[in-house]
Amino acid sequence: MKPRSRCGLVLLLCVMSSGLLAETPVVRIDIRDHLFYPAEVLVPANTKVKLLVTNLDPTPEEFESYELNREKVILGNSRAIIFIGPLAPGEYPFFGEFNMSTAQGTVIAK
Repeated sequence: MKPRSRCGLVLLLCVMSSGLLAETPVVRIDIRDHLFYPAEVLVPANTKVKLLVTNLDPTPEEFESYELNREKVILGNSRAIIFIGPLAPGEYPFFGEFNMSTAQGTVIAK
């Protein structure tokens, strides 16, 4: 096989196999009135997950979790993407550092 044909075959195989890969699950979380909605988020265990966090409040909030090792300030009326996992089965609390008394949540990996 010629080098040029080999490159074309490799490229074709890469394109074909990319469709076989599983997409990263997306979980949406809203911040509204200094609360997380939903407060409990169920995610598949042992899988990388993309959290799409939308802050509907006019003030900033910080998504923080010691157990998930994540910390992200989300400005008012904006959104952020936070990748977590793969996680072992269990519960992983998170909170909003600017409103700790109300902004509480849990990621549950099953």
